[in-house]
Amino acid sequence: MKLLVTGKAGQVVTALIERGATQGVEIVAMGRPELDLANPQEGLFRIAVVKPDAIVSAAAYTSVDKAEAEADLAERINAHGPAALAQLAGELDIPIIHLSTDYVFDGSKLSPYVETDQTNPLGVYGATKLAGERAVASATDNHAILRTAWVYSPFGNNFLKTMLKLASTRPELRVVDDQHGNPTSALDIADAVIKVAGNLLARPDHQSLRGTFHLTGTGEVSWADFALEIFAQSARLGGPSANVRRISTVDYPTPAKRPANSQLDTTKLHSVHGITMPDWQSSTHNTIARLLAGAEDQKMEECHA
Repeated sequence: MKLLVTGKAGQVVTALIERGATQGVEIVAMGRPELDLANPQEGLFRIAVVKPDAIVSAAAYTSVDKAEAEADLAERINAHGPAALAQLAGELDIPIIHLSTDYVFDGSKLSPYVETDQTNPLGVYGATKLAGERAVASATDNHAILRTAWVYSPFGNNFLKTMLKLASTRPELRVVDDQHGNPTSALDIADAVIKVAGNLLARPDHQSLRGTFHLTGTGEVSWADFALEIFAQSARLGGPSANVRRISTVDYPTPAKRPANSQLDTTKLHSVHGITMPDWQSSTHNTIARLLAGAEDQKMEECHA
């Protein structure tokens, strides 16, 4: 199986490259300058030349706050880009897997969101991602839209790595406690994407495998409690730790509003695609252990340099 993945350095594409290598899946990552989602038409022919079995639309404009001032750019990358990819997938008669976000919801629901719940994004980022979902679904029936949330990994920039970095220099951190969601490992996302792609290719006539699915780690938590778990696990492994001071969203104002409830129900993903996502605590442990082991290896290299 050969998957063409948009982007080169994002958390999910990096995880896909790693997981693909262990599962016999060829991952072809394509990003700027070869493929610029802000101007996708110029690079689409390169995808056709690769002849992938499926396209994974993973790259996106993800600067939630910055998007409020760069709405046009966010729309081009998050909506127009995926639309062009989905149209190409239709022309090539191959499936497209498009990654989306919990930010398509406003967070007012008191229980986890299911795929059929009413969308109502609070900001530009969520609105452009929702537009991307709709564009993909309109361009081809052979699609799987995977909404995920609170992504972390050993790669790139994310909440988990930020907490560990700040804890190495600060004794206490202020963390929002009134936003709840499902922390999700990019490595777990990669495993699920590969499984979904395999299902779509193996059963091209099964429409139930297509559509929108929620893909997050199992279990919910607030940002503050996520930070506490990060520090507890880090401390047990000999890494940095800090006290957590719980604050409310109003104490940490941002240009873009965040949903208070980002919990996504993954029942459909399990029942249709047979995917059970790991609990967020175990995946968090694996990520922290890997990061700390990598830091120790780096220290050893410096000592012997």
